Order: sequence, then C-alpha cells, then structure tokens
Amino acid sequence: MASRALTQTLADDPLGGTVRRTVLPNGLRILTESIPAMRSVSFGVWVGIGSRDETPALSGVSHFLEHLLFKGTKRRSALDISAQIEAVGGETNAFTAKEYTCYYARVLDADLPLAIDVVCDLVTESMLAEADVETERGVILEEIAMHDDEPGDEVHDVFTEAIYGHHPLGRQISGTVASISALSRKQIDGFYHRRYLPSTMVVAAAGNLDHAKVVREVRAAFDRAGLSDTAEPMARRSRTTRVPSRSGQIVVRSKDTEQAHLVLGCLGYPRQHDNRWAVGALNNVLGGGMSSRLFQQIREQRGLAYSVYSFTSQYSDTGLFGVYAGCAPGKVEEVLDITRDELARVAADGVTDAEVERGKGMLKGAVVLGLEDTGSRMSRLGKGELLYDELLSVDEILRRVDEVTPEMVRQAAADLLARPMSLAVIGEFDDQDFVGALD
Repeated sequence: MASRALTQTLADDPLGGTVRRTVLPNGLRILTESIPAMRSVSFGVWVGIGSRDETPALSGVSHFLEHLLFKGTKRRSALDISAQIEAVGGETNAFTAKEYTCYYARVLDADLPLAIDVVCDLVTESMLAEADVETERGVILEEIAMHDDEPGDEVHDVFTEAIYGHHPLGRQISGTVASISALSRKQIDGFYHRRYLPSTMVVAAAGNLDHAKVVREVRAAFDRAGLSDTAEPMARRSRTTRVPSRSGQIVVRSKDTEQAHLVLGCLGYPRQHDNRWAVGALNNVLGGGMSSRLFQQIREQRGLAYSVYSFTSQYSDTGLFGVYAGCAPGKVEEVLDITRDELARVAADGVTDAEVERGKGMLKGAVVLGLEDTGSRMSRLGKGELLYDELLSVDEILRRVDEVTPEMVRQAAADLLARPMSLAVIGEFDDQDFVGALD
C-alpha cells in the first residue's frame, strides 16, 4: 500500500451530505458524512471482530473487552473517560454484536476533536489492568444474571442455540458464567492485541464536520498509539462459509416464570442475499407491526398474548427468521398452532398485493425515519464499510424497496416458510410437553 492516504468521495446524498472515505497506509478506513445543518457529531470506531470470532475457551471475550476498554488508558482513568465527555454534554458507550464491536461518542460539533481523542485513546491504548479485569468480571456475571432474569430476551439465545448448536453463532455474545469466570487477563490482552488492529477497524463520523480534519485527528491518535505500520484493510467476511445448522430442533428451558416465552423459526437469508428486500416486506406482513397477520390473529382477535412479533437476523453467510410470543402457559399450544398455521398458509398461498405495499411502506419509513439523527447515520457508514459491498444512498435503498413485487415476496415466502422449523421455549415445562409439536 502506498504511504499516503487515499481519499474518495462516495456520495452526495440530497437527504444528507457529502460522504467521503479515506484509507490510511496502516489499513484504517475513515468514513464521514458532512451534514452542515446539524450541530452535533456522532463518532465511532467499528472493530470487525465479534463473538463469532471467539474460540469456546474465549467465549465472551469481545464483550469483556467492551467493558474493559473504558476502565483506563495510559493517559486517562475510567473517570477521566466519562467525565471529559460528560463535561461537554456528550455521551459515550459501546456495544458488541456477533460480527463486530462499536465504540462511539456523540457530542456538539465543536467538541468533535475531544470525542476523537477519547474514543481512539480507549480503543488503542487500554491498560487492561488486572484489578479492572476482576472488577468487570463481577459486573459481567451480574449482567448475565440480569439477562437470565428476562426470559423474553433469553429465549432468543435459546433459539439461536437451537439453530446453530455449538457453532460460534449459537453462543451468547456475553459468554457464559463458566467462560467468563475462567478468562484470564493474559487471554484477554492477547485477544486485544491480536485483533484490535487498524486493518480490522473502521472509523465513522456523521454531522457538522470537515473530513480532512477528522482524518488528521484520527491519524494523529493512531500514530500516538504506535499503530502506523503499513497494512491492507481486513477483507469482508466470506459469504460462502458453510455454517453448520440443525433443523427440527425443540429446546425447552424449564424455568419458573409467569409467562411462557417461545420462538418458532428457521434458517433465514444472509445479509446480502438477493431476496433481502422482499424478505423485509414479508417480515412486516407477518409480524412487523400492529396491522400484521400474527399480531391481528394472536393479540387483537383472540387476546392470547400481549407481545407477538416476527423478526429476521442477518449475518455474512447465514441468517434467521423467527416468531416470538409471550403468553400464559396454558395458551402456548393454541398460540403455537395459530403461528404454524399462518406461516404454512402464507408459504402455500402467498400474501396480497395490498399487504406487500404496506410492508414496503413500513420498510421505507424505517429507513428514512431511522436516519434522522447523526448516530444512525454514523452507524450506516460503519456497518456499510464493514459488512456490505456498497454504501447505498437513501434514494437507492428506497428504489430497491420499490422494485420489490408481490411475486418476489410470494416466492420468498414459499422458500423461507417451507423450511424446517425449530422451537425454543422457556417456562414451567419439560421436553415431553412438546413432543410432536413440529410434526
């Protein structure tokens, strides 16, 4: 790679601003969207490493790092990190996903240099002190316990495990009590220094900013950390990986709960599948809102559940489709029967043209309304660079949604909803209660 930075203009979005991309010699990619009408800026460092990159022995280490990087650097204590951002009315946080981790701050435009310095500092020069490892170990174990006390959330992890088994995608992002208890400071530090490299990272910023200034300040921060060697940016994840999956699984987690929680679903499409827009519309028709079929059937007409919805999850090489419902234990069989019947009906008979138009309208509204703040626009840049082959403008996304036809949605339904289903249940049940539930 050449020793100079390479910059290109990616878009001039009439609904936003100018999008530019610079690749530094060390492989770090910097994307910005300049929106002069805003008075704030969101700044994030996206690391293309998540929980699916962990071995079983390191399960939960990415999430552990998310906590630890805020505990102190060579130049800042944990209090300094939070206090310096809060002193200017900003906010900073992080989150871990299956395929990436993000550290971000949102500040007034005048305070962007501070946000860049703080976030880059904690990402590149964390101390990972032994005492902090032990402190955060306790915090994470409490977080896992809190999650286990929320069966409506936990059942999604049970469902993912039912589909993917022991594959990394089937594990909890947070790890388990056993894996977190066993992780050593040496293991965490090794993962950090092997994986958190400029070539695996994308810097994204959106708001009232100047691209050249952002590049200079980010470059200075990484040079100060000694991360200026020449490298190529990390390639996007392969879309041809064969992910082991199991079909027809029933997993029951017996627990004393007031409600029963269930997820019924199957393997879905990867994030760049040709049918992804049609599946988005289909998901809205099935369980994406109050007008959806499942919401109307299960809640509005029969009053069997308060919360019922369908969802999709996409990864580089696979995906999930599922339906969640929380209901009284005595109503599980009826809710499950209605759900299975409705999915089978849509697979066989399709959906109406009017339903497709409504589903597409919901998709378009979600896209546009979701980009009304700098944080969501920053996320669009970071995810677009890490996860997709192209950065689509708002107009291009709307055009692709408009191109979805009722026949495309019906074809997606016939394929997706005819796949073998798996079931996850949490409640006062045992395995025998669901024998034959998928027959």
